[in-house]
Amino acid sequence: MKVFAISDLHLSFAVEKPMDIFGDGWQNHFARVSEDWRARVGEEDLVLLGGDMSWGMNIEEAAPDYAAVAALPGKKAVVKGNHDLYWSSLAKMTSAFPGFGFVQNNCLKYGNYIIAGTRGWTPPSDGSDEHDGKIYRRELLRLELSLSCAEKMRSDGDTVIAVLHYPPFDAKYGDSEVTALIEKYGVKTVTYGHLHGKNARVTPEIVKNGVKYFLTSCDLTDNKLVRLF
Repeated sequence: MKVFAISDLHLSFAVEKPMDIFGDGWQNHFARVSEDWRARVGEEDLVLLGGDMSWGMNIEEAAPDYAAVAALPGKKAVVKGNHDLYWSSLAKMTSAFPGFGFVQNNCLKYGNYIIAGTRGWTPPSDGSDEHDGKIYRRELLRLELSLSCAEKMRSDGDTVIAVLHYPPFDAKYGDSEVTALIEKYGVKTVTYGHLHGKNARVTPEIVKNGVKYFLTSCDLTDNKLVRLF
Protein backbone atom coordinates (compact mmCIF):
# COMPACT_ATOMS: atom_id res chain seq x y z
CA MET A 1 0.00 0.00 0.00
CA LYS A 2 1.30 3.43 -0.97
CA VAL A 3 0.26 6.41 1.15
CA PHE A 4 -0.21 9.93 -0.25
CA ALA A 5 -1.50 13.22 1.14
CA ILE A 6 -2.97 16.43 -0.21
CA SER A 7 -5.10 19.18 1.30
CA ASP A 8 -7.02 22.36 0.58
CA LEU A 9 -8.67 21.29 -2.66
CA HIS A 10 -11.32 24.01 -2.17
CA LEU A 11 -13.73 22.44 -4.64
CA SER A 12 -16.86 24.31 -5.67
CA PHE A 13 -18.86 22.31 -8.21
CA ALA A 14 -22.18 23.41 -6.65
CA VAL A 15 -21.30 26.97 -5.63
CA GLU A 16 -19.74 29.93 -7.38
CA LYS A 17 -16.32 30.13 -5.79
CA PRO A 18 -13.58 30.06 -8.46
CA MET A 19 -10.11 29.68 -7.01
CA ASP A 20 -8.17 31.01 -10.00
CA ILE A 21 -8.71 34.56 -8.73
CA PHE A 22 -6.06 33.68 -6.12
CA GLY A 23 -3.32 33.16 -8.69
CA ASP A 24 -2.07 31.05 -11.55
CA GLY A 25 -1.47 28.07 -9.27
CA TRP A 26 -5.23 27.62 -9.11
CA GLN A 27 -5.84 27.51 -12.87
CA ASN A 28 -7.65 24.21 -13.57
CA HIS A 29 -6.19 23.01 -10.31
CA PHE A 30 -8.47 20.02 -9.73
CA ALA A 31 -7.87 18.73 -13.25
CA ARG A 32 -4.15 18.84 -12.51
CA VAL A 33 -4.62 17.16 -9.14
CA SER A 34 -6.76 14.47 -10.77
CA GLU A 35 -4.21 13.81 -13.51
CA ASP A 36 -1.42 13.29 -10.98
CA TRP A 37 -3.71 11.24 -8.72
CA ARG A 38 -4.78 8.84 -11.47
CA ALA A 39 -1.20 8.40 -12.64
CA ARG A 40 0.17 7.44 -9.21
CA VAL A 41 -2.59 6.03 -7.00
CA GLY A 42 -3.95 2.49 -7.22
CA GLU A 43 -7.21 1.20 -5.78
CA GLU A 44 -5.43 -0.34 -2.79
CA ASP A 45 -3.49 2.82 -1.99
CA LEU A 46 -4.46 5.45 0.60
CA VAL A 47 -4.86 9.21 0.15
CA LEU A 48 -5.05 11.47 3.21
CA LEU A 49 -7.09 14.64 2.69
CA GLY A 50 -6.15 17.38 5.11
CA GLY A 51 -9.23 19.58 5.13
CA ASP A 52 -10.86 22.40 3.15
CA MET A 53 -12.31 19.92 0.68
CA SER A 54 -15.35 21.96 -0.35
CA TRP A 55 -16.79 25.46 -0.34
CA GLY A 56 -20.27 23.98 0.13
CA MET A 57 -22.23 25.43 3.02
CA ASN A 58 -24.19 22.24 3.62
CA ILE A 59 -24.08 18.53 2.79
CA GLU A 60 -26.06 19.01 -0.41
CA GLU A 61 -23.67 21.65 -1.76
CA ALA A 62 -20.61 19.61 -0.76
CA ALA A 63 -21.92 16.41 -2.36
CA PRO A 64 -20.70 17.08 -5.95
CA ASP A 65 -17.22 17.88 -4.63
CA TYR A 66 -17.03 14.64 -2.68
CA ALA A 67 -18.37 12.76 -5.70
CA ALA A 68 -15.53 14.13 -7.83
CA VAL A 69 -12.94 12.93 -5.31
CA ALA A 70 -14.74 9.60 -4.81
CA ALA A 71 -14.34 8.93 -8.54
CA LEU A 72 -10.56 8.94 -8.13
CA PRO A 73 -8.78 5.69 -7.21
CA GLY A 74 -7.74 4.64 -3.74
CA LYS A 75 -9.02 4.78 -0.20
CA LYS A 76 -9.61 8.25 1.25
CA ALA A 77 -9.37 9.53 4.83
CA VAL A 78 -10.42 13.11 5.64
CA VAL A 79 -9.99 15.64 8.45
CA LYS A 80 -11.95 18.86 8.76
CA GLY A 81 -10.65 22.22 7.54
CA ASN A 82 -11.68 25.67 8.71
CA HIS A 83 -13.77 26.23 5.54
CA ASP A 84 -15.58 22.87 5.73
CA LEU A 85 -18.71 24.48 7.14
CA TYR A 86 -20.97 21.65 5.96
CA TRP A 87 -19.17 19.24 8.34
CA SER A 88 -21.36 18.42 11.34
CA SER A 89 -21.18 15.19 13.29
CA LEU A 90 -19.03 12.20 12.45
CA ALA A 91 -22.15 10.07 12.04
CA LYS A 92 -23.69 12.48 9.53
CA MET A 93 -20.49 12.73 7.50
CA THR A 94 -20.09 8.95 7.39
CA SER A 95 -23.72 8.54 6.34
CA ALA A 96 -23.56 11.24 3.65
CA PHE A 97 -20.24 10.13 2.14
CA PRO A 98 -19.87 6.36 2.70
CA GLY A 99 -16.81 6.03 0.46
CA PHE A 100 -14.68 8.12 2.82
CA GLY A 101 -13.18 7.66 6.26
CA PHE A 102 -13.51 10.66 8.58
CA VAL A 103 -11.27 11.49 11.52
CA GLN A 104 -12.94 13.38 14.37
CA ASN A 105 -12.07 12.34 17.93
CA ASN A 106 -11.29 8.88 16.54
CA CYS A 107 -8.70 7.06 14.44
CA LEU A 108 -8.82 4.87 11.35
CA LYS A 109 -6.74 1.86 10.35
CA TYR A 110 -5.79 0.90 6.80
CA GLY A 111 -3.48 -2.08 6.65
CA ASN A 112 -0.51 -1.24 8.87
CA TYR A 113 -1.26 2.50 8.87
CA ILE A 114 -3.30 4.20 11.59
CA ILE A 115 -4.63 7.68 10.82
CA ALA A 116 -5.19 10.17 13.63
CA GLY A 117 -5.62 13.94 13.58
CA THR A 118 -7.86 16.97 13.84
CA ARG A 119 -8.45 20.36 12.26
CA GLY A 120 -6.34 22.34 14.73
CA TRP A 121 -6.47 26.11 15.16
CA THR A 122 -4.21 29.15 15.40
CA PRO A 123 -2.39 29.16 18.77
CA PRO A 124 -3.49 31.96 21.13
CA SER A 125 -1.42 35.12 21.06
CA ASP A 126 -1.63 38.62 22.50
CA GLY A 127 -4.13 39.53 19.79
CA SER A 128 -6.37 36.48 20.27
CA ASP A 129 -9.80 36.65 21.82
CA GLU A 130 -11.35 34.20 24.29
CA HIS A 131 -13.31 32.46 21.52
CA ASP A 132 -10.16 31.56 19.61
CA GLY A 133 -8.58 30.27 22.79
CA LYS A 134 -11.53 27.98 23.44
CA ILE A 135 -11.39 26.58 19.91
CA TYR A 136 -7.65 25.96 20.17
CA ARG A 137 -8.01 24.12 23.49
CA ARG A 138 -10.88 22.06 22.12
CA GLU A 139 -8.76 21.08 19.12
CA LEU A 140 -5.93 20.02 21.44
CA LEU A 141 -8.40 17.77 23.25
CA ARG A 142 -9.62 16.32 19.97
CA LEU A 143 -6.07 15.64 18.85
CA GLU A 144 -5.27 13.82 22.08
CA LEU A 145 -8.46 11.75 21.83
CA SER A 146 -7.46 10.73 18.31
CA LEU A 147 -3.85 9.98 19.22
CA SER A 148 -5.00 7.99 22.25
CA CYS A 149 -7.26 5.98 19.96
CA ALA A 150 -4.29 5.28 17.70
CA GLU A 151 -2.11 4.22 20.62
CA LYS A 152 -4.73 1.69 21.78
CA MET A 153 -5.15 0.33 18.25
CA ARG A 154 -1.46 0.17 17.43
CA SER A 155 0.27 -3.20 17.10
CA ASP A 156 3.85 -4.14 16.26
CA GLY A 157 4.64 -3.01 12.73
CA ASP A 158 1.97 -0.33 12.59
CA THR A 159 2.72 3.27 11.61
CA VAL A 160 0.69 6.18 13.00
CA ILE A 161 0.23 9.23 10.77
CA ALA A 162 -1.20 12.47 12.20
CA VAL A 163 -3.19 14.54 9.70
CA LEU A 164 -3.78 18.17 10.63
CA HIS A 165 -5.29 21.08 8.76
CA TYR A 166 -3.63 23.98 10.59
CA PRO A 167 0.16 24.04 10.88
CA PRO A 168 1.31 22.51 14.17
CA PHE A 169 3.90 25.25 14.76
CA ASP A 170 4.50 28.95 14.20
CA ALA A 171 6.32 30.57 11.27
CA LYS A 172 9.68 29.74 12.88
CA TYR A 173 8.72 26.07 13.38
CA GLY A 174 8.87 26.47 17.15
CA ASP A 175 7.67 23.94 19.70
CA SER A 176 3.98 24.05 20.54
CA GLU A 177 1.37 22.17 22.52
CA VAL A 178 0.50 20.38 19.28
CA THR A 179 4.06 19.22 18.59
CA ALA A 180 4.34 18.17 22.24
CA LEU A 181 1.30 15.90 21.87
CA ILE A 182 2.65 14.43 18.66
CA GLU A 183 5.96 13.63 20.34
CA LYS A 184 4.25 12.32 23.48
CA TYR A 185 2.44 9.69 21.44
CA GLY A 186 5.48 8.73 19.40
CA VAL A 187 4.14 9.85 16.02
CA LYS A 188 6.89 10.26 13.42
CA THR A 189 4.91 11.44 10.37
CA VAL A 190 2.60 14.48 10.28
CA THR A 191 0.85 16.32 7.45
CA TYR A 192 -0.62 19.81 7.51
CA GLY A 193 -2.04 22.40 5.11
CA HIS A 194 -4.04 25.65 5.42
CA LEU A 195 -1.20 27.79 4.05
CA HIS A 196 -1.55 29.29 0.57
CA GLY A 197 0.14 31.63 -1.85
CA LYS A 198 3.67 32.46 -2.89
CA ASN A 199 4.29 34.38 0.35
CA ALA A 200 3.35 31.43 2.55
CA ARG A 201 5.83 29.36 4.51
CA VAL A 202 6.60 26.78 1.84
CA THR A 203 9.20 24.39 3.24
CA PRO A 204 7.83 21.12 1.79
CA GLU A 205 9.25 18.88 4.50
CA ILE A 206 11.02 19.49 7.78
CA VAL A 207 12.29 17.20 10.51
CA LYS A 208 11.77 18.45 14.05
CA ASN A 209 12.69 16.43 17.15
CA GLY A 210 12.68 13.27 15.06
CA VAL A 211 9.25 13.94 13.50
CA LYS A 212 8.77 14.51 9.76
CA TYR A 213 6.26 17.25 8.91
CA PHE A 214 4.88 17.46 5.36
CA LEU A 215 3.15 20.53 3.89
CA THR A 216 0.27 19.37 1.66
CA SER A 217 -1.64 22.49 0.50
CA CYS A 218 -2.32 21.67 -3.14
CA ASP A 219 -1.26 25.04 -4.59
CA LEU A 220 2.06 24.76 -2.75
CA THR A 221 2.70 21.20 -3.99
CA ASP A 222 2.10 22.21 -7.62
CA ASN A 223 -1.21 20.35 -7.43
CA LYS A 224 0.54 17.03 -6.91
CA LEU A 225 0.04 14.50 -4.14
CA VAL A 226 2.77 14.16 -1.52
CA ARG A 227 4.09 10.59 -1.25
CA LEU A 228 4.51 9.65 2.43
CA PHE A 229 5.12 5.89 2.25
